Amino acid sequence: MTAKLLKYKGYHGTVEYSLTDKVLYGKVLGVHSLISYEGETVSELEKDFRGAIDDYLEMCAKHHENPEVTYSGTFNVRIPAALHEEVAIYSAANHQSLNASVEEALKNLVNKE
Repeated sequence: MTAKLLKYKGYHGTVEYSLTDKVLYGKVLGVHSLISYEGETVSELEKDFRGAIDDYLEMCAKHHENPEVTYSGTFNVRIPAALHEEVAIYSAANHQSLNASVEEALKNLVNKE
């Protein structure tokens, strides 16, 4: 099951609930900056999420900074040496790069082609 996320202008945000404060809240994923939002209803949460993204983009523009790209397409993965060997052998046997094999596996993991 995939978690439900808010989406706006290429950014994704979590949806959480605080039992203590009785409020919905979340944060934007995939950026180093902390961009958070909250609301008492789903509608309020969605509105504050969009407002937080808009505020962030306006602040970047005001300071002549590029907004953070949520995902660059590059990441480092650490796996056991034996698995690394198996994937490298699989890749060679299938005439593809190690990156292509990992991409294939990740697509299968999230069920996307």
